[in-house]
Amino acid sequence: MRKVRFIQNNIYHIYNRGVEKRNIFMDNSDYFRFIHDLYEFNDKNPAFNIYYKTPLQSYEAKPRKLLVEILAFVLMPNHFHLLLKEISENGISNFMHKLGGGYTMSFNQKYERSGSLFQGSFKAVLINQDSHFIHLPYYIHLNPLDLIMPEWRTRAINDYKKAMEFLENYRWSSHLDYIGKQNFPSVTHREFLLDFFGGQEEYRKVIFQWLKDIDLEEIKPIMLEK
Repeated sequence: MRKVRFIQNNIYHIYNRGVEKRNIFMDNSDYFRFIHDLYEFNDKNPAFNIYYKTPLQSYEAKPRKLLVEILAFVLMPNHFHLLLKEISENGISNFMHKLGGGYTMSFNQKYERSGSLFQGSFKAVLINQDSHFIHLPYYIHLNPLDLIMPEWRTRAINDYKKAMEFLENYRWSSHLDYIGKQNFPSVTHREFLLDFFGGQEEYRKVIFQWLKDIDLEEIKPIMLEK
């Protein structure tokens, strides 16, 4: 059972993966669906638009009473990472309940399956150390490198240019919005992190340097993947 207590204005790393490590995204429309749900279910009110169009359109016209602020995210074939700030009482719990249930329902209908899609309750950890807060957004945004060069985790990359080009063409994270390439701008609240890191250009420089100097032992307690 999850022991984390969610407190307003605190920031948490959230992680979950498919049951038995199965893929939870089978094609691009599944990724679009989940990102749509990140936006649509982040609301104290009932879901207004359970259907969506691809690519994701801006839903700015819809007034929302936010449950959380989504600071960063990445979607991988069999898991996801979210960096969330709790801004309303029980916001994270309610948001994750709506997100997990809504996405599972649409996935099961599409693929004519039943039962759980995710491996139990989501994992969560409070980010309460500056050292963790500095590193975690980069770690989240570098996750897609597992798909082409998993050696990034041990600083064994030979072609850093290829790595960064891959990240700049990977749609299913908030990285592109952080470097100024609008991807899913309505989903995330980026002002806080960009101010913390010194703006878009500084973020771009530092994530490249962080990839070269990475030491995952520094954030192992908050990675949640094992």
